[in-house]
Amino acid sequence: MTTEDNSTRKGEMENSNNNINFFKSIFFFNNKSKSNDDDSPRISLLSPLANSVVSRCSKILQVPTEKLQHSFETDLPDNVKQHSSYAKNFLEFCSYQALHRLTADPDYLTDKEFRRLTYDMMLAWEAPGVENEALDAETTSCSDQGMEGEDGWSLFYSSSTKTAVQVDNKKTVGPEAFARIAPACAVIADIITVHNLFDSLTSSSCHRLHFLIYDKYLRTLEKVIKAVKNAMGSQSTSNLPLADGEFILDVDGTVPTQPVLQHIGISAWPGRLTLTNYALYFESLGVGLYDKAVRYDLEVDMKQVIRPDLTGPLGARLFDKAVMYKSTSIVEPVYLEFPEFKGNSRRDYWLDVCLEILRVHRFIRKYNLKGIQQSEALGRAILGIFRYRAARDAFGIFSSHYKTLLCFNLAESLPGGDTILETLSSCLAVCTSQCGSDGVLSAKQGIKLPGSVLTLHRLGISEEGADFDGEAKYAAIDVCVGEINPLEMAVKQSQRNTGRAEAAQATVDEVKVEGIDTNLAVMKELLFPLIESFNRLQVLASWKDPWKSTAFLVLTSCIIYRGWIRYILPSIFVILAVIMLWHRHVNKGRPLEAFKITIPPNKNAVEQLLTLQEAITQVESLVQAGNIVLLKVRALLIAALPQATDRVAVLLVFVAVLLALASLRHLILLVFLEAFTREMPLRKASSDKWLRRIREWWVRIPAAPVHLIKADDKKRK
Repeated sequence: MTTEDNSTRKGEMENSNNNINFFKSIFFFNNKSKSNDDDSPRISLLSPLANSVVSRCSKILQVPTEKLQHSFETDLPDNVKQHSSYAKNFLEFCSYQALHRLTADPDYLTDKEFRRLTYDMMLAWEAPGVENEALDAETTSCSDQGMEGEDGWSLFYSSSTKTAVQVDNKKTVGPEAFARIAPACAVIADIITVHNLFDSLTSSSCHRLHFLIYDKYLRTLEKVIKAVKNAMGSQSTSNLPLADGEFILDVDGTVPTQPVLQHIGISAWPGRLTLTNYALYFESLGVGLYDKAVRYDLEVDMKQVIRPDLTGPLGARLFDKAVMYKSTSIVEPVYLEFPEFKGNSRRDYWLDVCLEILRVHRFIRKYNLKGIQQSEALGRAILGIFRYRAARDAFGIFSSHYKTLLCFNLAESLPGGDTILETLSSCLAVCTSQCGSDGVLSAKQGIKLPGSVLTLHRLGISEEGADFDGEAKYAAIDVCVGEINPLEMAVKQSQRNTGRAEAAQATVDEVKVEGIDTNLAVMKELLFPLIESFNRLQVLASWKDPWKSTAFLVLTSCIIYRGWIRYILPSIFVILAVIMLWHRHVNKGRPLEAFKITIPPNKNAVEQLLTLQEAITQVESLVQAGNIVLLKVRALLIAALPQATDRVAVLLVFVAVLLALASLRHLILLVFLEAFTREMPLRKASSDKWLRRIREWWVRIPAAPVHLIKADDKKRK
């Protein structure tokens, strides 16, 4: 190979490497966290990244690092200053103080340095001590699909975010670090839904949060807040009858290709739907203009019901793309349809946000929240909607069961969600009562952090008439240095219960079978002990084996006569408990054996429909027979047949005297002897005769007349 060929090949390789480095440079973020920190004093217990974060926090607070450390050691309790957790807790202390100062700027979300600093706080929280210096960098790529270059990164991915995540191979953040730092800034995350938010953001990156995803989430969140502020600015020109303190959260139906249809009865009309922090408004589209808005209240208790529903033209139930609203203030339900070609994501979003506003007002009424507490609760719901919109717009994330990003919806669906709401109300009461006139909280109570109302005010969104001269009274405590506050403990306990519930539901889904015959076979096999016991009793009552029947009759009669029958049910419970404990002891550590069931032959669809029709016919016959019995009893009560009524009346008087004079033990013994000895050879002939006479007497009793009136079914216009 000539020298010229070698030089040519070398040039091609250099060009290829330059191309690769060019693509990397598009997405690679130049970390300047260590710049200008060389002159800052270092703390020996902290890692380089943690020292960098602490140094930046001291510059933001304009307080020397030594003074921050002295304040941490003197003001906070001893349990958070232990050597094993000193670095992590000191980092939290500095981070919370700096975040409180940074969030005073209304445009902090637009600041790239703020976004990088909060992310570095999370990275440093995971590796705060000097023993964490040698941690390897972790990548977030979940797979190596596609054509890869020399460094193992792929250019062929479905989205630019995934491509950027794979190119930029810096360290990533885990769930615990995100849950400790992010809720300190109320607009970024809520302590109730922070784990669900993390799962949503990291669903495509192996559940590790990359800076590019985090940065995109915050930038989209800033756009959502800007859109809300623009909507507030246009309220003066809006024809909506907004009350004081009411502002627009979202609007839909303004784009002609994505209308919102309001269905009432069989009529439907396009229009614009608006959600505020107190109500829903629908404005029908007239001739170039919107008509007067119709208000659907979400604040006052009017037995409101909001749920997903089917709708279609002329009242037909065809498309699962509507939200039904019903309350005592309207005559008939209103269906708001969100047409789209694929899926029902628009409907799901509006269903979630409407339910969140409805449920936060129910929470306020239930715990009788007033003043700041009421505003804080409503502010939590509003910020949750902002975060939900940001995740939806940036990544196409929508709520699923147990994974909602809205705290009041989550508390409604989680096991133990009522405990979360009780703890939240207690935290709101404690927070507002412990904040003094200067707003300073003691170290045991935690670090003062801005709450939801103060966060909205700093972002330029606040209720009219709210006095923010003394911002300290709007402080809220969701995070405490080195400690878990009660609200976080309640959320974690609910998450553990959720895991158990999901595991149990998975076993339920596994054992579900299809087909009527198969389900009947499973039920028959499960009820085999009871069915077998009943069959044995029938054999004894038939007197096919006189010796066994006589022994059972004597033994049972003695038990009833001596009053031991009251111990039968407790004895059954004790025996079952002993059997359960025995199985727990014997089967400890062993997997549960599968229940073996012989399924019947498979049937095609037509045979299954015929089986279902036969079952429905049998049920109808049983209901019909029950109605006939009730009508004949009615005829006896109103004396439609006087002779039969006289006999029944005399019989009832005789039974009443017997119940008044005889003891319950003797009555039970009498009923048992009559029922068990009915098939006895000595009584069989007479018993059959009396049963025949009773059936003949019952046949002669007429049924009370019934007059069927057809309902007036008028079609609504």
